[in-house]
Amino acid sequence: MAIEKNLLEEDSPDYEPAIARWATNAQRNAKVVVFVKDSEDIVIAIKYAKENGLPVAVKGGGHNAAGASSVEDGLVIDLSRYLNQVRIEPDKRLGYVGGGCVWKTVDEAAIKYGLATVGGTVNHILKVGWLRRPAWGGGGYGWLTNRYGLATDNIRQATVVTADGSILTANDKDNEDLFWAIRGGGGNFGVVTEFVFELYPQRKTVFAGTIVYAPDSLKEIIEVTQRWWPNAGENEAMCQVATVDPESRNVSAAFRGRKSAGIDHPSKPVFVLLVMYNGSEEEGRAAYKEFLDIGPIADMAKELPYEELNTLQNVQSARGQGWYLKGISQKAPDFEGAMKVLMGAGGLSQNQKFFPSIIWEYFPLSKVNAVPVSATAFRRELTPNILFTIAWGGPKDRTSEARTAVQNMVDILIAGQRGLSKSEEFGYTNYDTEATPAQVRNTAGSVDRAKLAFGSNYPKLQQVKKKYDPESVFNRWFPIIPAA
Repeated sequence: MAIEKNLLEEDSPDYEPAIARWATNAQRNAKVVVFVKDSEDIVIAIKYAKENGLPVAVKGGGHNAAGASSVEDGLVIDLSRYLNQVRIEPDKRLGYVGGGCVWKTVDEAAIKYGLATVGGTVNHILKVGWLRRPAWGGGGYGWLTNRYGLATDNIRQATVVTADGSILTANDKDNEDLFWAIRGGGGNFGVVTEFVFELYPQRKTVFAGTIVYAPDSLKEIIEVTQRWWPNAGENEAMCQVATVDPESRNVSAAFRGRKSAGIDHPSKPVFVLLVMYNGSEEEGRAAYKEFLDIGPIADMAKELPYEELNTLQNVQSARGQGWYLKGISQKAPDFEGAMKVLMGAGGLSQNQKFFPSIIWEYFPLSKVNAVPVSATAFRRELTPNILFTIAWGGPKDRTSEARTAVQNMVDILIAGQRGLSKSEEFGYTNYDTEATPAQVRNTAGSVDRAKLAFGSNYPKLQQVKKKYDPESVFNRWFPIIPAA
């Protein structure tokens, strides 16, 4: 290969850091890791992998619990070292984002010009991974979804290296079918070296932060949520979190010395609101007055720089732990189910030494669902997401135990819902640790899961797969079987 100096094998000094991932249970022992500098390097890497019979994975930020950015005894194309730049054209309101960028880089580059676009809620996640790479291949919900829809709805162009070594520009005029497929179809079609995003005017500060409540406030929180959610405006968004162990979370400072509040036990359940109002603190506190009037035990919400908004969940999403994730949808807030899950979280932490967080996402969806399901590959739902996460420390892989614990919580919340469809029970594709099956090529299980993941768009995705990747070189995230 012509890129040997950026190629690592198992005996290389920097091999272990190169295969390390955000989730320790997602690490795989690659045969080769290649740090690519441009599209031409990617062409060489793909050719080498095919000639040597090596399975391929693509890594941006490695922020995935399913192992989609890793591959055992295969070749990893790593974008993070060199393809990590952002270029802003403020007059055109466009952001040119390298395939290895993280949200921090995007947020900080755009806000210098008073601009922003829709992204995630953790700024060390790979930015473009929401849309292309296996780790976060879905549509991309974020704090600005209420105004501008999904991240995938704001892509205007992409540069894609496909399995045959072609370097293609994909937009609504060139390679339209590929452009359609990469917006929600995950890493099934190639490697994106650059996305072009539409940017929007954004005020420099927002009101945001964590507000913490004791469990006995939950019933009133749910009642207020039932009134607030149907009328939530385009400046409002919230995550509600059932969690424990504040000493290891980003709320820890508020709990120090608060034994009188009854939360000194490290496994004590707490219910946290992570709020955002795209305006001043005065406006934000007025918008969330009913929640604040309930009486939190800690209130850390404040007006802060916009670029800090996506840092608020960084601490509890820290790398170097084992992680298990699962998503479902919800029809309506459910007090009984939420209370059972909240109390169960304390038991998981105390008895099994897990660190659970169950996150109800309240990003207003009118802009998301104004776009037809067939407009992009992403499977849109009318219902908001719930994300179940379990983290654990130590070298032991506890994925199987975590899977059982999460499924128990899933069953509790599904029982309290009415009329969830199969796809709503399946949940948001980005929140699925089972996205990469052990055998990814042409297996019945992977086909069934991919059909659920992509819904009515699956047959068209099969046609696009046949055109651009008929040999299934890219198959690490809900692998799509090419059309016959």
